[in-house]
Amino acid sequence: MPIRARSTRLTYRSLVVAASAALMAMTLAPTGAHSAPVRESRPVYSYENAIRESVWVDTRLDGDGDGKTDRVAVDIVRPREPAQQGRKIPVIMDASPYYSCCGRGNESQKKTYDANGNVVQFPLYYDNFFVPRGYAFVAVDLAGTNRSDGCVDVGGRSDIQSAKAVVDWLNGRARGYTTRTGSAPANAGWTNGDTGMIGKSYDGTIANGVASTGVEGLKTIVPIAAISSWYDYYFAKGAPLYDSGPEWLSDYVESPEARARCQAVQKRLVDEAPRTGDLTRLWSERDYVRNADNVQASVFAVHGKQDLNVRTKHFGQWWDALADQGVERKVWLSQTGHVDPFDFRRTEWTQTLHRWFDHYLLGYDNGIDREPMADIERAPDQWSTDRVWPPRATGTTSLRPGKGTAAGVGTLALTPARRGETETFTDDRTLDETDWAAAIDTSTPAKAGFITKPLGRDLRISGSSKVTITATPSTTNAHLSAVLVDLGPDNIRDYAAAGEGITTLTERTCWGASTPGDSPCFKVTKARTAAVDYTVFSRGWADLGNYASDAKGRPLTPGTAYTITLDLHASDHVVPAGHRLALIVGGTDRDLIDPPASTPTLTLDLARTSAKLPIVGGAPAFVRATTGFQASAAPREPRLSGVAEPRRIRPIPGGSAR
Repeated sequence: MPIRARSTRLTYRSLVVAASAALMAMTLAPTGAHSAPVRESRPVYSYENAIRESVWVDTRLDGDGDGKTDRVAVDIVRPREPAQQGRKIPVIMDASPYYSCCGRGNESQKKTYDANGNVVQFPLYYDNFFVPRGYAFVAVDLAGTNRSDGCVDVGGRSDIQSAKAVVDWLNGRARGYTTRTGSAPANAGWTNGDTGMIGKSYDGTIANGVASTGVEGLKTIVPIAAISSWYDYYFAKGAPLYDSGPEWLSDYVESPEARARCQAVQKRLVDEAPRTGDLTRLWSERDYVRNADNVQASVFAVHGKQDLNVRTKHFGQWWDALADQGVERKVWLSQTGHVDPFDFRRTEWTQTLHRWFDHYLLGYDNGIDREPMADIERAPDQWSTDRVWPPRATGTTSLRPGKGTAAGVGTLALTPARRGETETFTDDRTLDETDWAAAIDTSTPAKAGFITKPLGRDLRISGSSKVTITATPSTTNAHLSAVLVDLGPDNIRDYAAAGEGITTLTERTCWGASTPGDSPCFKVTKARTAAVDYTVFSRGWADLGNYASDAKGRPLTPGTAYTITLDLHASDHVVPAGHRLALIVGGTDRDLIDPPASTPTLTLDLARTSAKLPIVGGAPAFVRATTGFQASAAPREPRLSGVAEPRRIRPIPGGSAR
């Protein structure tokens, strides 16, 4: 049975980790150390005297069509002492397209080299912190970027093979060379091959993709704000999220030399990713979720619940697929947008990441695999934990929109609307979700809102929701949006402001050792907050023309009813007692999806429209929350305040996005 198989897999992996702990503790302990159990790696090795080297690994692909297989540049820093003592060490890898074009981290650090081409600075703190603790750090330039051959194909075979080939090289299965064009071999005899991949956004996406190949030697990945399916980065069931496709991103990150030689790849990215939103073979190749059954590595995912660049659908569908396969996993969900945990919870993050790598790469039995699975930010800098996520008590609950006393201001409850009840709105491409939510209690022509009674108890929604809509359009094309809103006063991270929930200060803190060219000191941040009257906490979009198929759209017949299901993005949100829960259905969500070619009016069939929400406690919890509260007789404000409207995002996952 599948459940038994998953259970066996987890037990076996845990036993393997536990069995290797004592051996790894002895082999990686410094000379003269006693044999007491080791629960944490310590900074006992010299960072200043570490070995710094560059290797070019053969990917066995010829992406640029020059008749030679492509080599990717691999910059390495590793402690000198274990090699001198004949000890093999594990690897932490960040494979990125951004090391020369755009930079990494909150301070946009790039790799730097001396006059002889020797690496001087590795971006971020991974090298400074982990190399003294007995790890090697490996920074891979994806094909077509910085000092690598080949072409950027935006999450496709070349991108993934760029990093997978390095894992293979670390495990003795691929060829490496000391120079980009020479024949002198480079071997990785200094490592045991155990590799953990980490990175934010595009970098974390590569980690997801490599894990989905099932490559041997990849023990764990830490994808931060990472993509799980590139189609879902550019489209939502046929509705375009950006006004450009993957060819723009490829051109943006490629080296000047690659741009000149990679025109054929650029053309394929245009021709095979049509702006119609059809799900082509190109997109299927870039869907890592469908290969989740190959994943052998443990996964520590991090995502901002208000990330409007790499939206939380990516985390949600990846997480669910991994759960189905019994993959060991952990998650942090913050209130931020597209932000690294080093910049919103620095001390706790560094400590947790340290323990994670110690467990999965050094084999230390430090208990992190037995701790709560999820950390959720409930309010700025206030976190809760869950033993399992979503909680086991979570149940899918169908909520039904109903007709209210004013047009476009309806009800949301368990009871279906009466047959024949409708609501109508007209797409207004100048408006967005903040306009809709601010006017939730007012009849407006561009949205239909449905609201619960004020809650008598807290109501927690945990996981991914779906909204099924039956709509009759007035034109041959139409886009739909659906959002869930917490109506009530709160103080939240201001994810819509510059910094996406953080403010960067001038003070620095230091995380590891340094050299004159590579500092471990980074600017401190603090939460940037906003007082609001409402919070949009989950969103989803679709082209109504995809009613019959997620893969292909078709023209609509005006006056004909169509039914389509929108996938709302994963979240974990508590609507407090005294607040109200709202579902809003509209057309174009400005700057989050592109508008259709026409300006349709849509009529919703309320009896055939519903929202399936993952409510902790299921339908009984909803009933308890929506009974017993005595609403205030005070009139409601005509317009509520929230964060600023969404700003147009350039499609650069992890780069300069706004």
